[in-house]
Amino acid sequence: MLRGLNMDRQLLVSSLIEYAGRNHSSTDVIATDSSGAVHRSNWSEIRLRAHRVSSALVQEGISEGDRVATIAWNDHRHLEVYYGVTGLGSVLHTINPRLREQQIVWIMKHANDQIVFVDPDFLPLAESIASDVPSVRKWVVLSDELTDSSLPNAVTYEDWIDGHSVATEWPILDEWCAATLCYTSGTTGDPKGVMQSHRSIVLQTWATCTGDGHDVNSSQSILLAVPMFHVNGWAIPFAAAMSGAKLVLPGPDLSAEALVRQIQDERITFSAGVPTIWLSIVQYLKDTGGDVPSLQRIAVGGSAAPRSLMDTLEDDYGVFVSHIWGMTEMTQGSAGRFTHRVTELDREQKRRRQAMAGRELYGVELRLVDGDGEDVARDGSSPGELLARGPWVAGAYFELDDDTTHMTDENGVWLRTGDVATMDAEGYISIVDRAKDVIKSGGEWISSIELENAAVGAPGLAEAAAVGLPHDRWGERPLLLVVLEPGAEFNRDEILETIKPHVASWWLPDAVVAVEEIPHTGTGKINKKLLREEFAGFEWPQ
Repeated sequence: MLRGLNMDRQLLVSSLIEYAGRNHSSTDVIATDSSGAVHRSNWSEIRLRAHRVSSALVQEGISEGDRVATIAWNDHRHLEVYYGVTGLGSVLHTINPRLREQQIVWIMKHANDQIVFVDPDFLPLAESIASDVPSVRKWVVLSDELTDSSLPNAVTYEDWIDGHSVATEWPILDEWCAATLCYTSGTTGDPKGVMQSHRSIVLQTWATCTGDGHDVNSSQSILLAVPMFHVNGWAIPFAAAMSGAKLVLPGPDLSAEALVRQIQDERITFSAGVPTIWLSIVQYLKDTGGDVPSLQRIAVGGSAAPRSLMDTLEDDYGVFVSHIWGMTEMTQGSAGRFTHRVTELDREQKRRRQAMAGRELYGVELRLVDGDGEDVARDGSSPGELLARGPWVAGAYFELDDDTTHMTDENGVWLRTGDVATMDAEGYISIVDRAKDVIKSGGEWISSIELENAAVGAPGLAEAAAVGLPHDRWGERPLLLVVLEPGAEFNRDEILETIKPHVASWWLPDAVVAVEEIPHTGTGKINKKLLREEFAGFEWPQ
C-alpha cells in the first residue's frame, strides 16, 4: 500500500474546545442554572474552567477510561464537565434523571462510575441512591454553595475546581479511546450502554455542522433545548464548539415563556428539541401575540412533528422545520435539508418531504430488510426494518454479551434499529413505526405514528397515542387515546373526520378514548408498552 503523506493527528474531543477557545474566545456561552441565575461566559472561559476540571479529576485519581457521571441540566458547569472529563481521557457518562431510580442505580453500577457531578435539583435523587452505588467515591454538586445534605463525600463544584492550575495542554489520546457513555432507556429490558469514541464524536460533529446536517456555523446563535443528558445533546454541545457558534443553555426551565424570552433576548437563529416543546411555544405565541423574528430554523427529533405544527411555524413565524432521525446508538442518521430538485417543487410536495424523517446523511448507511433479512426496494412505499452502519454507529454495547440488536451478514455488521420505515431513491426515509408498535390488522400494517400525527390536527387535542389491541376478527385493531386541551370538549366524530383525509379508511381507529394523560418513557417518547398493559382488557364497541 502506498500511504498518503498527511500529518498523523488524532481526532479528539479536546481539539473542539481548544479550537473554540483559541479562535472564538469572546463568543458568548450563556447559561441559566437551577437557581435561575444567568451566567454569561464565553468559549475562552469554558476552555479554561474545563482544564481545571481535568486537573481536579487527576488529583482525585481519575485516569484514562474511568467513568465519570453527570446528573445535570443544560448549563455552563455541565458544559465544562463535558470537556474536562473527555479531555483527560476519562469517559463522560451522562445519566437521564427521568429514568426510574432502579434503572439509574443499575446503570451506575454497570458503568462503575467513580465520581458524579450532580445538579442541586437532583440532590434528593442522589441521596436516595448513594448507598446503592458503592463505586462512587465523590459527589460534586454543581453550584457555588452546598445546602444541608446527607450525601457522603459531597463538595461544591466551585470549591472543587478553585485553586487548580490550568494544564498547558490535554494529553494526545488514541482517537479510538472511549469518550462518552449513554444508556438506552431500557423499555424492553435492561438499559444498554452506548460508548462513543473520540473519533466517532468528532466525525458526527462534523456531519452536524454541514449544510445537510444542522448547518451549525459561527454565524448562528443556538438555543439547546435538547437535554445534554440525552444522546449528548444531539452532538450540539460539540458542534457549537467546532463552529464557534453562540450557545445558550436554558437550564431546567423549558416552559414556553422562558424559551421564547431567551429566543428573543439572545436573538436565537437555530434550536433543536422534541415536538412537544414547539407545540407549547406555538400555543404561547398565539396566546400572547408574540413573535420570534430571529429564529430561522429548528431541528425536530424524538418523534414526528404534526403537519399542523410545521404549517404554523413556517407560515406564521417564518421558521423552517427540519426533521431528523437518530437514536442513542448513533445520535443522528438523517437530516431534513431539501435537495436542489425538491426546492423547485410546489409547496405541498416540499411539505410532504418535510414531514418525512429526513434524508440519509453521509456517514450513516441505511438499509431496509424484510422478515427474512432480504433487501426491500427503495421505492418510497415498501416497508422494512431499518438497519444502519457507519463510523458513529454503535457496533456493540458496553459489556453486553447477549446482543440481539446487531446482525452480521456478507455486508458486515449492521445495527437493527427496531424502526419500520420506507425509503425512496433520494434517501428520504419515513418512519412507519417502531417494529414493536406496528398495528397488524388483517395481515396488513397500520402505522400508529401516522394515526397520531393526523389526530393531533383535530381542534382541542393536545396529544394522541394509538396502540394495537387484540381483536377477534382482525387480530389487532387501533385504539386511539387522546388528551384534550384545557376547556375543550371531547368529540369523537370530529376527531375521526380530521383523520380521514390522511389515512386509508380501514386504518381509522375502532374506538377513541379521552384520558387525563398519556405516559411517557424517560426519553419523552409515548410509553406504548404501558398503554397496551393498561388497556389489555378493553372491550371493542359493537
